[in-house]
Amino acid sequence: MQLKKTSLKYLTFILLLVTFINCKKNSKTELVVLSSDANSSEKLIELAQSVLKYVKYSSRVIALTNATVFDGKGNSPKENQTLVIVNGYFWLIGKNSEIDIPENATIINLKGKTIIPGIVGVHNHLHIPQFPFVGEVASKLYLASGVTTIQTCGSASPQKEIELSKKIRNGQFIGPKIVTSGPYFTGDGGNSNMIIPRNEKHIKDTIKYWTKKGVRWFKVYRNTQLKDLKIIITEAHKQNAKVTGHLCSITFEQATNLGIDGIEHGLNSISDFRKNKTFGICDGSREYIDELDINSQKVKQLHQLMIDKNVFLTSTLAIYEASIPKKSFADKRTLDAMSPFLVSQYQERRKHYDNLKSNDNLREKRLKRIMAFEYQFFKMGGTLTAGVDAGRHILPGFGDQRNFELLKNAGFTTEEVLKIMTSNGAKVLSNSEIGSIEKGKKADFVVIEGNIEKNIRNVELVFKDGYGYDPNLILQEIKGKFGRE
Repeated sequence: MQLKKTSLKYLTFILLLVTFINCKKNSKTELVVLSSDANSSEKLIELAQSVLKYVKYSSRVIALTNATVFDGKGNSPKENQTLVIVNGYFWLIGKNSEIDIPENATIINLKGKTIIPGIVGVHNHLHIPQFPFVGEVASKLYLASGVTTIQTCGSASPQKEIELSKKIRNGQFIGPKIVTSGPYFTGDGGNSNMIIPRNEKHIKDTIKYWTKKGVRWFKVYRNTQLKDLKIIITEAHKQNAKVTGHLCSITFEQATNLGIDGIEHGLNSISDFRKNKTFGICDGSREYIDELDINSQKVKQLHQLMIDKNVFLTSTLAIYEASIPKKSFADKRTLDAMSPFLVSQYQERRKHYDNLKSNDNLREKRLKRIMAFEYQFFKMGGTLTAGVDAGRHILPGFGDQRNFELLKNAGFTTEEVLKIMTSNGAKVLSNSEIGSIEKGKKADFVVIEGNIEKNIRNVELVFKDGYGYDPNLILQEIKGKFGRE
C-alpha cells in the first residue's frame, strides 16, 4: 500500500514537471496544432458575391497585433495583445512577446485600437412602428455598428425573420446571427396583430408550430393573462424555447414565480408598485415611477427574487431617452440612414419639442431612476442585458451604441457595460461560443478606432464567422433606405 502511494506521488511530480516545461513552450506547441489545422479541409462558410463586396479580410489565418483587448467578462483591458484567429476561432491570445505568428497569417497591426467582443443584443427587433419588417436594412445597420448576434424579442413577421436568418447563416445575405422569435402573445384589449389566445390548445399549437420552424423565443405583451402566461412558459420550455415579457397586467413578481426567463425594460414597465391596480389588468396609477424608493426593502426583495429564479432583466435606455424633449436629437449618420418619411417624422417631433415652453425635466429624472433600478439589480448579482428596441430616431445598431453610453452614464464601468452587452447576452441565449474573447471561442469581435471610453461609435472593423467587414462600405450603401414606404 505504501509503495502504491509513493509511486503515485512520484507520478504526480513527473506530470507537474512536464506540465511546467510545456507551459514554457506553450505558444510553440499550440502553433504546431494551429498550423496542422490551418491546412485541414475545414473551410469558412462561402459567402455570396453580394456579401463579399463588404469584406475587407477573408484569410483563414489572421494575426491581430498591438491591440488593447476587453474580454467581455468584466475584466480589466489588456494592452499590447496579439490574437491569432484560425477558421473564425480564437486560437492564441497573449502578449506580443509571447505569441509566435504563423508564417501564412495575414497580419493586422491594431496599435492605438481597441478590440471588444461582438455586441449581443437581446431586444433587437427587425420591425419598427408602421413597418412590420425592416430586416434587410436593419441587419446591415446592426453589423456595421458591431452587433454580431441579435435576439429579436418578439416578431411582427416571424416567417420573414426565419428566412432572413437562414440566408445570413448560409452566407447569402449580410447581417448578424439572428435568434428568431415567434409572434407576440397578448390578451383581450391588446394589439390585434398579436396572438390573443382563444384557449389552451391555441397557445400550444402556436408554440409548436413556430418551434418546429426553429424559433426559440416567445414574448408576452402588456395585456397577457396570468393563466395564459403559465401555459406559454410551460409549453415553450417543453419545446426547448424561452419566454420574455414586456409586462403590465402581470407583475414582475408573478411572472418570476411562474418561471419566465426574462423581463424587458425594467422600472418603466413594472406594475408591482402601481396604486389601485386590478389583478390581471393593465391599469393602476404610475406615481411609483417618480416616488418609489429604489433602495427600499421591497424593491431589493423583488430583485433578489428575480436573481434567485435566474430571471434576466433587459435594459433599453436609448429608446426611453428618445422621449425626452431636451435629449431627443438625431445625429447626422442617423438622418443619412433614415428614409425621407422617417426624417420628416423626426423633424415634426423635433419641431413640437422645440415649441414646448415648459422646462419640465420629469422624464429626464425618470431616466435616472430607471438607470438606478438596473444598476441595483446588476450590483446585487442579477443578469442585466441590453437591446436597442428600435423606434423613433433610434436605429438598429446605432441605438445599441447609445445604450453603451447611457449605461456608462448610469454609473457602470466600461468593463461592466461590455459584460452586460456581450457575455451576459450570450449567457441568456445559452450560446457559450460567443460573447467573450477567449481561446477556442468564435472570433466575433469589433475593432474600435482609439479609446472605447471616448467613442464606441468609431467602428473600424467587424469580424463575424471568420470574415472582417468594413462598416463604412455597409453604411454608404444604405443611405436613405431605413424605413422606406
